[in-house]
Parts: sequence; C-alpha cells; structure tokens
Amino acid sequence: MGLRLKFNLSILIAFLIGFGVAAVVLRGVFVDTARDQVLQNARIMMTAANAVRNYTADDLVPLLPMEHNGKFVAETIPAFAAQTNFKDVEASFPGYTYREPTLNPTNLTDRAQDWEADIIHNFINNSKQTELVLERQTAVGPTLNLARPIAVGDPTCLTCHSTAAVAPAVLTQTYGSANGFGWKLNDIIGAQVVSVPMAVPLAIARKTYLTFLVILVVVFSIICLILNLLLHYLVIAPVKRVTAMADAVSLGDETVAPYIKPGKDEISSLSVSFNRMRESLKHAMAMISDK
Repeated sequence: MGLRLKFNLSILIAFLIGFGVAAVVLRGVFVDTARDQVLQNARIMMTAANAVRNYTADDLVPLLPMEHNGKFVAETIPAFAAQTNFKDVEASFPGYTYREPTLNPTNLTDRAQDWEADIIHNFINNSKQTELVLERQTAVGPTLNLARPIAVGDPTCLTCHSTAAVAPAVLTQTYGSANGFGWKLNDIIGAQVVSVPMAVPLAIARKTYLTFLVILVVVFSIICLILNLLLHYLVIAPVKRVTAMADAVSLGDETVAPYIKPGKDEISSLSVSFNRMRESLKHAMAMISDK
C-alpha cells in the first residue's frame, strides 16, 4: 500500500466519522430551528388574537347593544370576534387556525373536539400550567399547536353563563338553554388553540440541511485535492527522486546525477544526507580502486 493511498484512506476515514457526527447533530439543529420559528409564529398569532379580544371587550362592547332585531349580537363576545377575524387568515393560509373550544359552549360550533378536550382537561388537571405545545398530524401535514387555558376570570361572564334562568332572554332564545351554563368563577372552561402547519418550514430546513451536507462534501473534496497535490510535490516526488538515485548507486552507477531538494524540511535534509553518503561512497570506492 503506497503512501498516497494510506494518506487518502486516513483522510477519508476521518472525514466519514466527522461527516456522520455532523449529519446527526445538524439534522437536529435544523429541525429544532424550524420548530422554534413555527412556535414563534404561533405566539404572534396568539398575541394578535388577544389583541382582538381586548379591543372587543374594552372598546366595542360598551358601544354595541346585546340585542338587535330580536337576536343576540355575537360581536359583543371577544371570543367570537377573535375567531371570526382569523377565518380570513385561514382562507389565505390553509392550516393556520385559531379556536377557542370549550367543554360546554353556548354556541355549539365552539364545542371542543376530542383532541381539544384532552388539552382542556390537561389544563384543568394542571392548574399551574399556562401553556401547552404539541404536534399533530393533520390533512395539511404535521401541525404545531399552541394552547393556553381560558378561565372565568371576570364575574360579569356569569351573567350569561351561571344559569339559564338569569341569562339574558335574547341569549337563550338564540342559542337555547341547554348549553353554556353552570360556569363558576376561576373555573377553566376552555382553551385558546393556535394551529400552525410545519410542512413548509420543515421542508426548508431539510433542503438547507442537505445543501449544507453537499457543501461539506465539496469542501472536503477541494481540501483533499489540495492535500494530494502538496503530498505529491512536497513528499512523494522528492522521495521518488531519492529512491531512484539510491537504486542507481546500489547498482554501481557512478554517473547518476546528484539530487538535493530545495528547502529546509525533512525531505530536504534526507536528500542532503543521502547525497553526502553518495559522495562518501564514491570516494571510498575510488580509494579502493587506487589500491
């Protein structure tokens, strides 16, 4: 096995080990980065939804009547305003949703689905938990869900949700008297749930990851080529010259041209030493011939 082959095998083994470690570590880094970006988008959506809720509760509710043409004005409910606002977002960006599901809603369209009910029960059983992040497989691919509990924190909420008997008549006429009642102050009755698709960010992360691996291979190839050129011109070629001179001298060829590699490295020192030995051997042979 030649020196060049040994050198290249050593470099290749070192690269493969480093490449394998980098591939495993970087894959996790890119996926985690994509997930963090999605989670940040979810938190922005949650903040926007709360802004709509606060604006509705603080500015619109005092101005809007609870009843209009014999029907309950749903726009006076912050949850309705926030969810209606995000329907336009979902229309433009499928999979991006904001819901406020509850276990016992007045409007049955807000009834929690099974997986949403699990989130609400989790908050009920862990009253100190203020946020939950989970991932689900949906029709649009993997989706990240950010959830926060909804508790009855304002006593005025009980005006409509304590019992059907004390609720505004227009409310029961619109939604009936079977649902949305029995709430108590500080009870967790639902959750804010933001859903953000992860397919696109993960695809971008995967593409970036593969591009990075290709760049690593290209950089390694360039470095390997440069090292091989240096190995050839600085080591292998001079050693071959010295070897050829040694072979010729060993066969008694006194006409072989001397070779001294320029420089001050080890190969240069070897060529100088061998050339000195050649001259010494030549003088010794000449002395023997004279005798």
